[in-house]
Amino acid sequence: MERIVEAVGELDGALVLTPEPGSGFPEESWGDAFFYHAPDGRIPARTQPYGTIVTRDRPGDTASALAPPGRWRVNVRTDRETFRELTGEDPRALARPRDHTAPDVLLPHPVYGALGWLCAVTPGPRTTDTVLRLLRAAHEAARPRERGTGPRTG
Repeated sequence: MERIVEAVGELDGALVLTPEPGSGFPEESWGDAFFYHAPDGRIPARTQPYGTIVTRDRPGDTASALAPPGRWRVNVRTDRETFRELTGEDPRALARPRDHTAPDVLLPHPVYGALGWLCAVTPGPRTTDTVLRLLRAAHEAARPRERGTGPRTG
């Protein structure tokens, strides 16, 4: 987990939030990580993170069985083409059964897969490099979504 947090933190304009006790963030987020493109160091007001690391199950998101010690899941937003390339399915038409508890396997996110999110439980030798590549691509893709950086019309 530390390797991924460190690698994302080294990206130009990255903001990595890692809530902990006393940070002002809700207790349920302590130990997790949230990745944004935010060159000014402030959480973007109207933008969701492009990647996260979660360390526990959440209501409505228990398919990865993150309760045992040492289990965590990295989640990353991808484009449709990359999603299809890596899963063999379109995110809006997921039909294959999957074991979301399997470690070190890249899968559609159990809740947000239809929105183009991929995940891996406790990434290891099979998935870490791919996860890092996806996070770098998601970071770059987040740049145009910054307010005021897109083309102006009229």
